[in-house]
Amino acid sequence: MSSTSRRTLNSVTLTRVAQAVALALTATLVGCQSTSHMGDSESVRAHNYQARIKQKPVFIHDKPAQQAPDDVWERMRQGFRLQDDIGVNPRIEQQRLWFASNPSHLETVGDRGSLYMHYIVERLEERDMPLELALLPAIESAYNPLAYSRAHAVGLWQFIPSTGRHFNLRQTRFYDGRRDITASTNAALDYLSRLHDMFNGDWLLALAAYNAGEGTVSRAIERNERLGLPTDYWNLPLPKETRDYVPKLLALSQVVLTPQAYGVNLNPIANEPYFEAIEIKDRLDLSRVAALAEIDEDEMYQLNPAFKKRMTVDGPQQLLVPTAKAQLLTASLSNMKPEELLSLQPQPAVFKAAMAEAEPSTPGTASNYRVKRGDNLASIAKANRVSVNDLQRWNKLSGRNVKVGQTLALRDTKGAAKQRATQYKVRKGDSLYMVAKRFNVEMQHLKRWNPSTAHALKPGQTLTVYLPH
Repeated sequence: MSSTSRRTLNSVTLTRVAQAVALALTATLVGCQSTSHMGDSESVRAHNYQARIKQKPVFIHDKPAQQAPDDVWERMRQGFRLQDDIGVNPRIEQQRLWFASNPSHLETVGDRGSLYMHYIVERLEERDMPLELALLPAIESAYNPLAYSRAHAVGLWQFIPSTGRHFNLRQTRFYDGRRDITASTNAALDYLSRLHDMFNGDWLLALAAYNAGEGTVSRAIERNERLGLPTDYWNLPLPKETRDYVPKLLALSQVVLTPQAYGVNLNPIANEPYFEAIEIKDRLDLSRVAALAEIDEDEMYQLNPAFKKRMTVDGPQQLLVPTAKAQLLTASLSNMKPEELLSLQPQPAVFKAAMAEAEPSTPGTASNYRVKRGDNLASIAKANRVSVNDLQRWNKLSGRNVKVGQTLALRDTKGAAKQRATQYKVRKGDSLYMVAKRFNVEMQHLKRWNPSTAHALKPGQTLTVYLPH
């Protein structure tokens, strides 16, 4: 073959090499294979040609950024992490069957929680926590910020008084931080994070401890260790409520993952903040502020349920308002004259009445309760952990009708006068049932006399017991 023919062939080869480089990004490999057959001048031309090609690279390995979902439910699903190591489990299946049989319950809870879910999901993502935890208020309170339990647990996250105070949730006559949407959420996530660390990164044990207390779970683990038994959540001897608690959350998250499969219709929740916090400086009446900003009064209270008397007293100097109204309200408040701001403040008579109004009684301490609007005998009995029959007997009521302003006795004051209080120090192995049996009293009465007592007693703990003279 002549040198001219060889140069022509090499030139054609060079062109093909360059095309292959541009299309397949294999410039280095092809260049190495080709230049081994080229002279110096052809190699220089090939290098210059490749340099020009690299001015417009094609990065085929770059993927377009994932678009954020429009629906909070979908955002939540993307952050589910608790299902990874769980196979078929009859305890979960039993709870899932209940949700599938009661689709309206989850739909109602979802609608109620639509005010708060975006905020909770945001806080969870900031802490890199599983987004199944955003469903915990659905289990605890059905997303009702005013929920109140037999154990005096309050709010979305159902803090009892002592745990609430431990996490700096103030509780006064006018303000209860356990109901505060933002404060209670951050306290709950602090608590869950602490439990997660305490139980060596096991979220199921942390959830069990959130329900039953860390002492109960720790003792169950120690018991299984002594017996050489597994110490994971599924094998611990826990109270029935706690045995159902974690499966209930896992079952609920499975239903949320594929709601159509269970006949559940979850209304979309916009993946954007529902509310904003605006700064306030004065004592304000929530109903008057709502009217000023054209906000539904009930919605205003659902966002600010910690202000128990519907006036901004004793709490943080802020209000949560719908995002769409935040700018309008902030501007209105900043432009109002001092005398105009007075119109938004509670009337002196209203404030004095709220000061004088009796608070819900703590069982075993206060003896009276003043009936409020919306109360009925059943709700009063439940809130104060007494039976309806006892309320009727103590107050000589023939029916269940009560009137606003009526004062009810919450215990048998005549019988109480015939009783003496004694203190009992809990011993190792004691339970509420055993203590009640030892003193021949009803366990429900023992709980009422000791409202801060958890399900599991601790050695050295002191209980109050009322005995007849």
